[in-house]
Amino acid sequence: MTRFVVVYDDGAVDPAEIHTGLAPLGDVVYALAPSPHNERLAPLLRELGTVVPLDPRTMVADVGRLRPDAVLTFSERRLRLAAALTSALSLPGHLPTVAETLTDKLRQRAALSAAGVDHVRHAAVRPGAADQALAVVGLPAVLKPVVGEGSRDTLLLDDPATATTTIEATLAATGADFVLEERLVGRDSGRYGDFVSVESVIADGRIGHLGVTGKFPLLPPFREQGQFWPARLDPVERAALTELAARAITALGVHTGITHTEIKLTPDGPRIIEVNGRLGGFINDLSIRSAGIDAVGLAGRVALGERVAVAPVAPTAVHFHYQGQSPTRRCRLVGVNGLAQVRRVAGVTGYRRMIPLGTELADSVMTRPVGVVYGTAADHAGMLAVLDRALAELTYRYDIDGTIIDVPGDADWPRPDLRRP
Repeated sequence: MTRFVVVYDDGAVDPAEIHTGLAPLGDVVYALAPSPHNERLAPLLRELGTVVPLDPRTMVADVGRLRPDAVLTFSERRLRLAAALTSALSLPGHLPTVAETLTDKLRQRAALSAAGVDHVRHAAVRPGAADQALAVVGLPAVLKPVVGEGSRDTLLLDDPATATTTIEATLAATGADFVLEERLVGRDSGRYGDFVSVESVIADGRIGHLGVTGKFPLLPPFREQGQFWPARLDPVERAALTELAARAITALGVHTGITHTEIKLTPDGPRIIEVNGRLGGFINDLSIRSAGIDAVGLAGRVALGERVAVAPVAPTAVHFHYQGQSPTRRCRLVGVNGLAQVRRVAGVTGYRRMIPLGTELADSVMTRPVGVVYGTAADHAGMLAVLDRALAELTYRYDIDGTIIDVPGDADWPRPDLRRP
């Protein structure tokens, strides 16, 4: 029987989605490298399939003994491990050098620039050398980890008086490698985000696009609030975006796999934010609801080496999810009120709690949703109307330094009392 080895960790899909998408195609083995997330999820994963530890020192021999037909991952942080395994076992997947470029923002920018796909001013940032990077890139700029996900430690720099000290303090606090990039300024998009993502399937070098995902506006500094299918675009612009994504995928050397390409919509045309070498977060849900296509299963078929051909889906309604983001400062989630009322709003199809009550949250500027509202509407204006009604019923309650603060689901962000101190 067909056997999948999933290099599992926190990522774009949860264990239930992986099981639903892959179990009909074969046996599923979850290979777990050491991490707090994997330690918490191991009992659930054992209920869904076989669990094996993944030791980087012996993983090729250990996984090889399982005789897998496919190895894949849905976790950004495990792309390199999965690529090392597929390469060593002669299975379809990203080459190790490609996985490194996909997960290294500095190398990716250099590759896209060298190929003439998109040149964004950028520079490596070293401790004690912030001024040199600023001289190359200028302001406004974005400071981000070379390797990272979910906008972790990603900051907007636009004040010359504080830019150098902010960079040096961030480098000292994290000890990570950072890249400084020019800020791509989006066009005025009203209540819709000024960026999109293109979801692509690459099978044996042939690139197909599953869809273009519309976004809601970012919360400062760069936290995502959710997305929807189809994006609010005309056919000409949609074609230009998929063509740009394809050029980027080719430039990065992707031959087999799934990509999630984020693109900024600027007044001067589309610009690449980054290319991710795996399924995007929540995309599987949108794919299933919009077109009945299980994107996890699609990824599994690609990992088996099937010559999968896809075409952009054409939903007959607008399907969306909206993420309630936690504060950026240290706090504790103590309550979520109005869920019964939210679920009764016409157009809302569900609410999913992402963070358990009582969870202590650290200072963080990354995307960190507390809960997600799912829904469907006839068109984009209808989607906004559904959200207005649903979020008006929702309230999140936090304990911040001993003070209880209620945050309405439709609150204007960022509130000064909920920013990082």
